[in-house]
Amino acid sequence: MQKQKEKINQKQLLWISIVVLAAMLLVLVGVYAAMNNAEPPPPPETPEETLPASYYNPEDFQLDENGFMSCLTADYETGIDVSFYQGEIDWQQVKAAGVEFVFIRVGSRGTTEGKLYADEMAQQYYQGAKDAGLQVGAYFYSQAVTPKEAEEEAWFVLDQIANWELDKPVAYDWEWGGEGSRTDGIDPYMLNLCCVSFCNIIENAGLQPMIYFNAYQGLEQMDLPFLQDIPFWLAMYDTPMEFPYRVDYWQYTAEGTIPGIEGIVDLNIRIKMDN
Repeated sequence: MQKQKEKINQKQLLWISIVVLAAMLLVLVGVYAAMNNAEPPPPPETPEETLPASYYNPEDFQLDENGFMSCLTADYETGIDVSFYQGEIDWQQVKAAGVEFVFIRVGSRGTTEGKLYADEMAQQYYQGAKDAGLQVGAYFYSQAVTPKEAEEEAWFVLDQIANWELDKPVAYDWEWGGEGSRTDGIDPYMLNLCCVSFCNIIENAGLQPMIYFNAYQGLEQMDLPFLQDIPFWLAMYDTPMEFPYRVDYWQYTAEGTIPGIEGIVDLNIRIKMDN
């Protein structure tokens, strides 16, 4: 009798185990089906890259009575930049108008064929500006698409200014040449290499290099944190001074007018901040 009861209990336990396993299997099947029919979870959000706040307080800058930009919280200098487009210049009048420095274009590279050109007025401008007591810097309009071309441009500049005594930097003015130009679609990485290659040659010659750019180019195409050991020259027009990186020179208009120059001219301010 006892053995019969044990057999019955064993059968009951077996059936209970089978029922439990079947229930668990049904649950697992249901979970699997639900997982396959459910919408996949959205990918984790990638935090947007945010730029630092403006390095400057826009309220610190205002136009003075002569139409030149002034800075209320730091020392500054007033300047212009010129190329042969300005024609004949009366440098004494320019100096008397309050201009303290000038950047002279010494040459350029063609936007399509890539040939190097000397600015036909550069030497005359240099002598006139020096005679008038202005501080002088230089710049080159680049259309380089490789570091080798940027180095070629730097050596070209050094040849053109071999007899100059500079008070200001030598600026690398790389600009997009327009649709269909040789610089159309250049890779930003290559552009940064061109900047470094040009500036290294200038620095090794004992001169101070500088990089010129507009706000879009600087923020979207250039690695400014990587280049920040080189002075910056920002072109940004008709807007308050709001830029997330420190700049040494600000070209704030391309439509300035001053005595001694017929037509319009670029106006600049050098911001001499201590920090």
